[in-house]
Amino acid sequence: MSSTFPHLLLKHAAERPQAPALREKEYGIWQTWTWEEVARDVRAFACGLADLGLNKGQNLAFISDNRPHLYMGFVAVQSLGAVPIPLYQDAVAQEMTFVMQDADIAFAFAENQEQVDKLLEVRETVPGIRHIIYDDPRGLRKYDQPGLISTEQLMERGRAWDQAHPGAWDALVQQVKADDVSVILYTSGTTGKPKGVCQTHHSFVGSARGAVEVDGLNPADNVISYLPPAWVGDHLFSLAQWMVAGFTINCPESASTVNIDLREIGPSYYFAPPRVFEGMLTSVSIRMEDAAPFKQWLYNKSMQLAKRVGADILDGKPVGLLDRIQYKLGDLLIYGPLRNVMGLSRIRVAYTAGAAIGPDLFRFFRSIGINLKQLYGQTETCAYVCIQKNGQVKLNTVGQAAPGIELKIADNGEVLVKGVSVLKEYYKRPDATAEVIDENGYFHTGDAGVLDADGHLRIIDRAKDVGKTNTGAMFAPNYIENKLKFFPHIKEAVCFGNGRDQVCAFINIDYEAVGNWAERQNIPYGGYVDLASKAKVLELVADCIAEVNADLASEAGMADTQVARFLVLHKELDPDDDELTRTRKVRRNFIADKYGVLVDALYGGRSEQFIETQVKFEDGRTGSVSATLRILDAKTHPATSAA
Repeated sequence: MSSTFPHLLLKHAAERPQAPALREKEYGIWQTWTWEEVARDVRAFACGLADLGLNKGQNLAFISDNRPHLYMGFVAVQSLGAVPIPLYQDAVAQEMTFVMQDADIAFAFAENQEQVDKLLEVRETVPGIRHIIYDDPRGLRKYDQPGLISTEQLMERGRAWDQAHPGAWDALVQQVKADDVSVILYTSGTTGKPKGVCQTHHSFVGSARGAVEVDGLNPADNVISYLPPAWVGDHLFSLAQWMVAGFTINCPESASTVNIDLREIGPSYYFAPPRVFEGMLTSVSIRMEDAAPFKQWLYNKSMQLAKRVGADILDGKPVGLLDRIQYKLGDLLIYGPLRNVMGLSRIRVAYTAGAAIGPDLFRFFRSIGINLKQLYGQTETCAYVCIQKNGQVKLNTVGQAAPGIELKIADNGEVLVKGVSVLKEYYKRPDATAEVIDENGYFHTGDAGVLDADGHLRIIDRAKDVGKTNTGAMFAPNYIENKLKFFPHIKEAVCFGNGRDQVCAFINIDYEAVGNWAERQNIPYGGYVDLASKAKVLELVADCIAEVNADLASEAGMADTQVARFLVLHKELDPDDDELTRTRKVRRNFIADKYGVLVDALYGGRSEQFIETQVKFEDGRTGSVSATLRILDAKTHPATSAA
C-alpha cells in the first residue's frame, strides 16, 4: 500500500494516467492536468530543485495562492526527501521573517511579483535565502537580483538534469519513508510565536484514508481548492485526500472569483471554515431583504418548514407525507435555487472546521438539503480527530472519534487525543513537544469538552478561555460569540466575563450587511466609523443581543452569562493589526490589553468612551482612527423553566 505522497502520485499516474487530476481557471478558461501530466511536471520540478542543490532534510517555503504548481511543488519537494513549509500568502514580510529564520530557509517558492517583493525584503535580514522560484513572471522581467528563477526555467533545468542523471530521481523517491516529515505547518500563534508542527506522510495519509472510508470519497469527486495553503485544513483536503482518493482538485482564478468558480465547478465535496458559511448566509439574508414582499413571505414560510423537517429528510428519518410534499415544493421554489446560487447544488458531503460553528448556522444549511457536517482537529492532529458520520449528525457535537483515533477526557475536562494524526514533534522545540504529548502518547488539545453517551464529543471552548463569572457560572466566551455571529449584521464579537460580575461584549458590524440595511432605512453614512456609531445601528445590534440573551436564558447553567453591556467597535478587527490570527481567530488577551480603556469603561458603568487606535494599511503605512463610542445596556432575561 502506497504510504507517501510521491508514491501515491506515481500509483495514480500508472493506474489511471488520463483521468483529470487538477484544473486551474486562467483567463476565463479551465485548464486540465491528467495524473500522467501531474507526475511528469512533478518530476521536472523535483529534478530542477535537485539541480539547484535542494537536499534531503532541507526546507522550502511556499508563499502562494492555490495554484497547480503549488500543489505539484509540495510533492516535488517531498520526493527529494525535503520538506515543504507553506506560509500565509497575505502575511506581511515582517511576519514571514520569523519562520524563514526558524526553519533555516534557503529555497522559497513565490507565486508572483507581490510575493517576490516580500521575499526580497525578508532577504535583507535573512541573507540565507539563496533561491527564489517564481510562478507568474508578470512584472518580473527587469528583476536582476541573484537567485531568481521562474518555474518554467526550473522545469527546463530539471528535464536536462533528469536526462543527465538517469534513474537518480526514481532512486530518491524510493528512499522516502512513511515516517519522514512530509510538511511543517506553522501554528497561527494566538498565544505567542508560531511553532512549526512536523507531520509525517503516515499521519496525513492515514488521516486522509479515514475520511475517505467514512464518506466514500472517490475519483469521481470534485473539490475546489481555495483556502490558505498554510492552513492544515487545505493540506488535508487539497493534498492528502486528493492523493489518497484520486479526485480532481480545482484551483480558482483568484480569491475574488471563488464564488463564480464554485458555481461553475459545482463541487461534490466541499470544505470551509464557519466564517465562509456565515458569509454565504449573510449574502442570502441581504438578497432576501431586497426581495419583493411575496418572495420574502414565501422564503420565510419555506424556511420555517425546512427548520422543522429538512434535517430529518436529509438523514432519512421518518417524516409525514404532507410535510414531504411541501418540502419537495419548497425545494423546487426556494432550497434548490438557494443551493445553486451558493454553488452547492451538487454537494454530496460538506465539512466545516477550524472554529466552532453556531448551531443555528449549522441547522440552516442542513435544513435546505446540504449534507454539512463538522470535523474537529488541530494543526497538531492533521485537522483530524472527530468526524460526523452520515445519519449521526448532532448540532451541538463534533462527532465521534475518527478511524484510527482514541479520545479521552482528562480530569480537568481537557480533550486528549492519541492515534494516527498526532504530530511527530514541534520543529526544533523538544520543550514544547514535551508539554503537549504526555508519557502515554496522548496529545493535549487545549480544548475543554465532554463525551456524551454515544461517544460524540462536544467542545465547550478553549480550556484556557473557559472561566467563571463571580456568580459561579461557567463562562465560555467562544460559545456566546458564535451565537452572536449567527446574525448577518454581526461579523465579529469578543466577550469578557471571567472573574467579573457580568458578561460584556465588543461587537464588529458586518459593513456590507449593515450598509445594505442602512440604505433601505434611508440612513446616510460616510464609511465604517460613521455607520458603526449610528443610533439605529446600535439599536439593531441591541436587538440581536437581546435574542441571544433569550437563548442563553433557556439553556442550563447559561442564564448568568447573558451579555449585560456592549459597544460597537470603531474599526474592524484585523489580522494586520494583530487582533486576529491569519485564520481569523480572535486573539482575546491581545484585544483585552489593546482596548483596556474600553473594557474598563464597560465595567465602570460609563455611557461613552473616547479612543484613538493605531492601524496598519495593506501597503505597510500606519495611521490612526478615533471615535467616541457609546456603551449600552443589553436586554437580559430571567432564567426560563426550560433550563
